This record gives sequence, structure tokens and C-alpha cells, in this order.
Amino acid sequence: MTTVLTRTPFAHTWLRDPWSTQSGATEGLVPAADVYREGEDLVARLDLPGIDPADDITVEVEGRRLVVRGERKDQRSEESEGRRISEVRFGSFRRTVTLPQAVDGDAVRASYDAGVLTVTVPGVFAGTTPRRIEVTTAA
Repeated sequence: MTTVLTRTPFAHTWLRDPWSTQSGATEGLVPAADVYREGEDLVARLDLPGIDPADDITVEVEGRRLVVRGERKDQRSEESEGRRISEVRFGSFRRTVTLPQAVDGDAVRASYDAGVLTVTVPGVFAGTTPRRIEVTTAA
């Protein structure tokens, strides 16, 4: 006698219900970031809308690490009884970027405009040249 079991391997993924609380979304605030090389400089852009940059963002250089930390405070009133879905994250965050070499923290520049924090680490790639590595395929 043969028993056939029906299995749905992705039954509990976000594909089934994108509004589900089991969608794999991380808890807390994890701001989206783009980190890229611009000439000899490293540029990090973080999406941080709704944050007061003067009071709620700290940018530091710790050896070979660029550290951005901060907090988005919940300014909503508790009288929001009609709200059914809340996707806006609040709380503290910390994002770290490893630098190719130690840098002088005094040279690092940070600016905040239209909800985007841009941090520039000048000269961190000085003296380095990207080298293309050939990718081979299996026979």
C-alpha cells in the first residue's frame, strides 16, 4: 500500500501572505543602506526618514569601522484606534561598515538631506586599485 503525502514547502512564506506577521521581516529598525566606492572615497547612504539628525544620529569611526547608530522615536499618539497595520519601525539601530584601512575620523563628513544620511570617508581607497578576477565555470 502506498500513501501519498501532500506537502507545501513554502506554505508559510511571504509569497502566500505579504501582510503576514510571519513574513520574515526583521524586528526593530534596520535602515536600508547603500555603500559604494566613489574614486578614492567610501560613501554610505542610509535611509533615515523621520529622524532628527542633530539629536538622534551618531556617526563614529572606531579603528577600521564606520559606525552609524541612532534612534527613530515613535511620535504617534496612542489614540490611533483605527490603525490595523503598522509597518513603520521604531527604536534604536546600529549599522557598521568595515573600512579597508584605518582613517582619520576628523576627515569623515556626514550630511542629512530629505531623510537620507550620507557619510563620506575620504581617501580610504587611496593607493588601491580594483583587480578583476576571472571567474571560471565547471566543465
